[in-house]
Amino acid sequence: MNQPRVGIGIIVRRADGKILIGKRTGAHAPYWSIPGGHLELGESFEAAAIREIEEETGLRIADPQVIAVTNNLRTFREEGKHYVSVCLLAHHQGEEPVNREPDKCEGWVWVDPNDLPHPHFDASEQSVACYLANQIYLGAS
Repeated sequence: MNQPRVGIGIIVRRADGKILIGKRTGAHAPYWSIPGGHLELGESFEAAAIREIEEETGLRIADPQVIAVTNNLRTFREEGKHYVSVCLLAHHQGEEPVNREPDKCEGWVWVDPNDLPHPHFDASEQSVACYLANQIYLGAS
C-alpha cells in the first residue's frame, strides 16, 4: 500500500441512543467496530454506507449523513495499512440486524456509545468519539 485508501464507517443509531457494533473476525480480529468497509471507485459516501449496511447486516437505511473524518494512524502503525475513513450517521427504527458475513463478523449488538467494548478498531473508536463530541475531526492518534 503506497498511499492511503478510503474507508467508510456507519454509526447506526436506534431511537434509544444505542449504536450497532460487531466483533470482527478475519482481517480485523479481535476488534469491535461499527459496520463499514471500502469506498468503491465512483461511489458516493452515502451509497457506500447504504451498500455496506445492507451487505453486513441486512438492514436498510435511508439518508445517511457524513459526521466525521478519521486518519487511522494506529492501524497504520499496527498493520502497515493507512486509511482515511469517512463516518456517516444513520437512524434506525426497525428490525434486528442479521450477520450476513460470518467470515468477517461474529455478530451484531446494540451498545451505549459511551461504553464501547474493547479492543476497539481505530477508525470506529475515533468515529464514535467524534460523534459523541459533535466534532467532525479530533486530530491524529
